[in-house]
Amino acid sequence: MVAVLLIVSDSESVLDELRSALEDDETDIFELRAGEEVRPAVEEDPPDLVITDMQVGNMGGMAICLDLHLEESGGRIPHVPVVILLDRRADVFLARRSAAEGWLVKPLDPIRIRRAARAVLDGGTFYDESYKPLPIAADL
Repeated sequence: MVAVLLIVSDSESVLDELRSALEDDETDIFELRAGEEVRPAVEEDPPDLVITDMQVGNMGGMAICLDLHLEESGGRIPHVPVVILLDRRADVFLARRSAAEGWLVKPLDPIRIRRAARAVLDGGTFYDESYKPLPIAADL
């Protein structure tokens, strides 16, 4: 079965990185460069997953996620899971508030991108913890 992904960013380098990590024979990727284009695209042909950059013009990842969940709660669109690409650790708070099914903290790498997409496509969640400091055991 082919997975349909909608990736959203106004950064060509982010789109390139996502395309490179996710493109294969079992995945169809569609790209948007503006957040306000997401809901109409989802209404027309719902993807299996939306992966959006945190900052996208005047409607970023958090707003996109909240908008899709609000439309879903009103019965206007089906559930579409969202993974947000966060610019910094502090953005985790916003990703949690948006009820995103997953997030990745930049810088990105292909392994984490694929893991996140697979986990969410399989019905789960993916909350990147790579930003957390490593615990250091102290010998007292």
